[in-house]
Amino acid sequence: MNDQAKPYQQLIAKCWADDAFKQRLLADPAGTLAAEGMAVPEGVTVRVVENGAQDVTLVIPARPTELSDEVLGGAAGGTSWGGSCACFVMNSMYSRFAHFDS
Repeated sequence: MNDQAKPYQQLIAKCWADDAFKQRLLADPAGTLAAEGMAVPEGVTVRVVENGAQDVTLVIPARPTELSDEVLGGAAGGTSWGGSCACFVMNSMYSRFAHFDS
């Protein structure tokens, strides 16, 4: 697990373990994140949504200003280069929708 993914994974685990925390995060993302020591920069809006059994959210990250040959090669070859968070989300989607072929 890389250093960037660890806080995200801990946040998700806390949501799964504590419904009141999850509801606070859904209602007030910036305030809840700040209380967890994850300050949101001024001017940045955070939206939190919860996937359901029949409702899955796929987030397309902002395009980087420059892409290295390694990243482009991974994207073209189907390699995950989006980090652990993206891998987790995609793995969850694929396990839920097993009809996708790899």
